[in-house]
Amino acid sequence: MAQKKPLNIGLIGYGFMGRTHSNAYKRVNDFFDLEYRPVLKAVCGRDPAGVQAFADNWGYESVETDWRKVIERKDIDAVDICTPNNTHAEIAIAAAKAGKTILCEKPLAMDLVQGQAMVDAVEKAGVANTVWYNYRRVPAVSLAKKLIDEGRLGRIFHYRAEFLQDWTISSDIPQGGAGLWRLDAAAAGSGVTGDLLAHCIDTALWLNGTINTVSAMTETFIKERKHSLTGKMEAVGIDDACAFLCRFDNGSLGLFESTRYARGHKALYTFEINGEKASIKWDLHDLHRLEFFDHADDSLIRGWHSVHVTDGDMPYMKNWWVPGLQIGYEHTFVHQVADFLADLAAGRPTAPTFRDALVTQAVCDAVLDSAEHKKWETVVPV
Repeated sequence: MAQKKPLNIGLIGYGFMGRTHSNAYKRVNDFFDLEYRPVLKAVCGRDPAGVQAFADNWGYESVETDWRKVIERKDIDAVDICTPNNTHAEIAIAAAKAGKTILCEKPLAMDLVQGQAMVDAVEKAGVANTVWYNYRRVPAVSLAKKLIDEGRLGRIFHYRAEFLQDWTISSDIPQGGAGLWRLDAAAAGSGVTGDLLAHCIDTALWLNGTINTVSAMTETFIKERKHSLTGKMEAVGIDDACAFLCRFDNGSLGLFESTRYARGHKALYTFEINGEKASIKWDLHDLHRLEFFDHADDSLIRGWHSVHVTDGDMPYMKNWWVPGLQIGYEHTFVHQVADFLADLAAGRPTAPTFRDALVTQAVCDAVLDSAEHKKWETVVPV
């Protein structure tokens, strides 16, 4: 067996996303034949005890408590940014200047201006980069992309998506701090728009092309929450719910909704696409299945049918188990690492790149602007 090239990883941030990424780095070479092998070289966090415990559990060789030291280290090849949104730009720009390969959690930045600065930095430095929009790597979603690109749906008329949760309904939940920074506008930038709808938008752009105009509404149901860092009641600046209409360049219409106030839903992400020939729909709760309706079927048997996406000729599945045995959420991150390492060896970009993610950022910004100004907004071309 040929010796694999090590790619030394410096992980910055060790929360939920730090776990998913670490798992992917550890498992990718077990299932994918790749030229590169990730090495868990360093993990960085502000709490010395917490980051050391994480390093011990996941097998990182060293710890840092200042992200700048990770970037300065000569033994770090790739910087993985798993920190709150308001720190992405500073870390990524510094990493690019240091010539590091960069993987960044979504959304790319707090806004389009920050995102553009990040894109400029990585493109000027010529460093490999990607953003962790992992739902592209669900085999069923990748299969949907294949069917659309083959023209099986024909002309697309409608794209609709929703991402529903219910975890912030209680007014007793504080905002801010390590576990609840997503509720703090200063750290997150926005609420469900940047956290949840960004996933829906990225998938939609990948499957259905450019969004050019949007009309949105948002709501913050609980106006004040105690802040974990100050202990004081402070105004809530994020959007608890967002819904928007949009038009795509291909002429189709879009309908998107996200909320953290849908009692009974923990992470309901679905999309449906209606075309002249066929329709498809997908549900994260049943992520290994793709629902397909083909109008060309004989009328006696025409109807929705469920495709169990586990056969070896389906995206990614030849690397896993035998047909009929499904995979889960964590495998989407393994797939992104596998694609990134394969692309790195071939010298090609891994989508979504920072520039790809900037397009999603432009849509998010337009959505928030539309909700604020109560009018249709044009998405800024990037």
